[in-house]
Amino acid sequence: MDPITGLAYGRISVGALCLLSPKLAARLFLLDPKSNPQLPYLGRMFGSREVALGVLTLAAPDGEARRRLVQAGVAVDAADAFTGIASVVSGSVPKKTALLLTVAGVASTTTGVLALQES
Repeated sequence: MDPITGLAYGRISVGALCLLSPKLAARLFLLDPKSNPQLPYLGRMFGSREVALGVLTLAAPDGEARRRLVQAGVAVDAADAFTGIASVVSGSVPKKTALLLTVAGVASTTTGVLALQES
């Protein structure tokens, strides 16, 4: 499986989990859905974005359209990494949680960049 396809399937998997079971997804990301009842709403928003990016990437023909979708995903993942860092600065989530969220964003960004270089 090529890296772009793998990244797309990863997005779809994470997104589907967030859509179907946002409280479980929140707990896996070390967030507390009990203390924030709005978290499932935001989790589903995140999930729908991930599923859409993954499905569109898989459906795109090879070439420029697919590369642009991966570039959009890289931008979104970089924003997620920034959000993790900003949450440490603001103290809005525990440091361990912020570290996990930042690492996930950085890892996804890096994977996307590497996939673009290989394509």
